Amino acid sequence: MSNPTAITADDGVPFVDTVREFDAPVSAVFKAHVDPDLLAKWLGPRDARLNVTEYNATTGGSWHYESGHENAMYGFRGVFHTVDTDELIIMTFEFDGAPGQVGISTTRFEEIDGRTRIVVHEVYPSVEARDMALATGMNYGVIEGYERLDEVLAA
Repeated sequence: MSNPTAITADDGVPFVDTVREFDAPVSAVFKAHVDPDLLAKWLGPRDARLNVTEYNATTGGSWHYESGHENAMYGFRGVFHTVDTDELIIMTFEFDGAPGQVGISTTRFEEIDGRTRIVVHEVYPSVEARDMALATGMNYGVIEGYERLDEVLAA
């Protein structure tokens, strides 16, 4: 059984906060966030495909991937502002279908007795942009993606 994923999106503010624990050390959870081959195995829902075309997970590096299904692939891109090994990733994110709507995501990796808690704070350009992202079923993709990450970490 996987750990619960807590996703909070309070009314009136353009934030989404996610907290999730993993039964694996910080180094393994962090690596799964910065290694493009591992990322492709877990990010997003099971029924979606992820094609990572660029993923330079270093401070100042950029990233781009496409996610979706055969006839409907959607592009996402951004820049890594800060990558502190096993501690912190701060990066921008932008959906190719909404150019100029750039958000910023902060992911903290916390060690708890050999396990890992990740705390993610996403800031969208507006409450409307955040609500549009949530309306796409983003929560489902995050929850199922973290369940897939549990499987990658256990392998």
